[in-house]
This record gives sequence, C-alpha cells and structure tokens, in this order.
Amino acid sequence: MKIFSVIWSWSFFKNCLIIGLIGVVLVALLIWWANKAAIEAGEGKLYDDVAKMPAEDGKKRVALVFGCSEKIGSRDNLYFKYRIEAAAELWKAGNIRGFIVSGDNGAENYNEPEDMKQALIKKGVPAEKIVCDYAGFRTLDSVVRLKEVFDVTEVVFVTQKFHNERAAYLAEKEGIDFIGLNAQAVSGNAAKKTNTREYLARVKMLLDTLVSKSPKFLGDKEELGF
Repeated sequence: MKIFSVIWSWSFFKNCLIIGLIGVVLVALLIWWANKAAIEAGEGKLYDDVAKMPAEDGKKRVALVFGCSEKIGSRDNLYFKYRIEAAAELWKAGNIRGFIVSGDNGAENYNEPEDMKQALIKKGVPAEKIVCDYAGFRTLDSVVRLKEVFDVTEVVFVTQKFHNERAAYLAEKEGIDFIGLNAQAVSGNAAKKTNTREYLARVKMLLDTLVSKSPKFLGDKEELGF
C-alpha cells in the first residue's frame, strides 16, 4: 500500500508540475503576443520629433493627450510634465486644430483633464482649442470615446512611446487614422515599475479587444467646437 501511495503521490506531483509548466508557457506566449502586437501597431507611425512628423494634406488632425496625475505626493509627475511639453510643441508647430485631453475624473477632488487643460493654457494654447474628456478612465475608454463621442477619426496621440504603442493597437481596431508624438521618456525606479506593469496592460489590451470590451461610460455625442 505504501508503494502505491508513493507512486500515486509522485504521479500527482508530476501532473501538477506539467500543468504548471504549460500554464507558465501559455502566459509567457500571451505576454509576448500582446507586446508584439502593440509594437507592430505603432511601427512607422510614432515620432519622437515634431519636425519629423508628416505634413497633413490640408485637413488638420485633433490631438489626444492621455491623462495621468499631475503630482505624485508633493513631487511633479514627470509623465504628466513631459506629455504637456510635447503637446505644447505640437501646437506651436501648427499642424493640429485642437486638443482633447482625456483622463480620469472619477472623484470630486481628482481631475486629470482639467489639470491638463490648465497646464496647456499656461503653455499658450487657447482655452477654446481644448476639450476635456472626463471619462477617459483607461486608454481603451479614451480611444473608443474619441470616435464614438467626439466623432474624431484622424488623430495625433500624445503620450510616452510605450503608451502610444498600446493606443495605436486600440486605434487600429477602432478604424481610427492615427499618428503619435512620443513624449520624453521617464527614467528611474518609478519608470521601471511602470514598464513592468505595461506588460500586463498590454495583455489586458489584447483580451479587451478579443471580447469587444466597452468603455466604463460612453455617454452622448459631444461637439468639439473647433
């Protein structure tokens, strides 16, 4: 009986090990696939320099700036700072007709779009050329609402490159004609954590599109006014 018990225990352990290894391989493949899909979506359409962006054929695009918190505790959030600086450069270049600033306004004392709007105004962008999307809770929400709520199908995404790649994949799925301006990258420990989380965000990106995930809040159509 002891022999049979040992054999059964080993067999059970071996099966669990095999299942576990298969699971690890499948997760690794999913992460690889999601990462590859995002990178390929952005290839040839994302730019680090405003001067190298393609000239538009008469019709100017709308720029979508993705939101994040302006501060991390008492410190400036460099992701926010660099996105605003990139957006201001884009405006000064004269090849967009206005901005949608899209972010989270899920709490009364937290308003990413309004913070971005005020920061852009300080950089010289006229207030009437900025529209706030208060329901950009996730990248998917911002991209889908861009088309479904604001009727925009030609856009310049403004955010860091890793984020632009994910937005590019979502835009392709929505049939949106896009290019992107990459804001300056952030370095340091905070950036390492963000880059690690990005792998999981890309997996979620892939799964969301496979199941046709909808935004948390879609709402009615809105006029841009520019």
